[in-house]
Amino acid sequence: MLEITTLAGHRALKLENGCLRIVVLPQKGADIYEICHLSTGVQFLMHTPWGLKPPSPQPPGDFLENYEGGWQVLFPNINDACEYRGRQIPFHGEAALLAWQDEILHATDEEVRLRLWVECQLTPFRLERELTLRQGEPILHLTERVTNLDRQSWDFVWCQHLVLGGDFIEEGCRIELPARRLTTPSVLYEPQTARLAEGQDSAWPFALARDGSRIDLRQIPGPGAHSHDDAMLWELERGEYRVHNPRLNLSFQVEWEKEVFPYVMFWMPYGGAELPPLTGVYGVGLEPTSAPYPLAQAVEAGLARTLNGGESLHTRFTIRVLEG
Repeated sequence: MLEITTLAGHRALKLENGCLRIVVLPQKGADIYEICHLSTGVQFLMHTPWGLKPPSPQPPGDFLENYEGGWQVLFPNINDACEYRGRQIPFHGEAALLAWQDEILHATDEEVRLRLWVECQLTPFRLERELTLRQGEPILHLTERVTNLDRQSWDFVWCQHLVLGGDFIEEGCRIELPARRLTTPSVLYEPQTARLAEGQDSAWPFALARDGSRIDLRQIPGPGAHSHDDAMLWELERGEYRVHNPRLNLSFQVEWEKEVFPYVMFWMPYGGAELPPLTGVYGVGLEPTSAPYPLAQAVEAGLARTLNGGESLHTRFTIRVLEG
């Protein structure tokens, strides 16, 4: 089933297959706003305390001020704004700030398939997302493609800003992720509430705390932890993670192509985000990314992805909700 509706003034597309409901906001960066397990009513994605804001008359220019939670495509940059080929690329890139077009490819009782696409304004790339739900499967099939529309080669960083929360994340949840290494920023975003020591390079899953202790980052604390940290996970054995809630007896599993996204950005706003506009956010971001640095730094380090003129890169994700 596919329903076209409106949420807080935004065009919204609801896809259902008897197991899952997926809500997509095409004109707001093609955000995946909701992933709901229908038999339990559990909604898996984090929503910010202030919620989804109505569309602004002017196109948004800042990711954080426009952020409602959920799952965004970050492209062609992650984290700090940077200069690339004489262009100022904003924090977390431009894809999440743009209105995407959408097309319903298939809508029957057996299968629902939706295509979304956008052409970037600062760089000559076209992005495409295709979502598929099949009847009776608690699985979201997602394919994505980036195409260089220019004749020259261009670089990019590509990330899936997927943040779990909603009814699912709580104290006692556990992360299973096959990384070998973690690093933390040399400068902390919110040192007053950070648990983790800055500038470390440690063996996953144990991180050095600022008080000298060791923290097992697989264990998710409740919002009472009042902490806010960022890390980058390196040296993945495979592109996969699972987050398990033992109280609900539910797991959320993400599978992807490690060759395209060999790192995971690990965002830990465990109730300690105090600086506006993230004040009060609680959730966990496990975000497959193509490079561990912003675009300009990734280019300098030789870690940015590059497409020659006319080339495309295609990838896929599988999202599973598991009971038991």
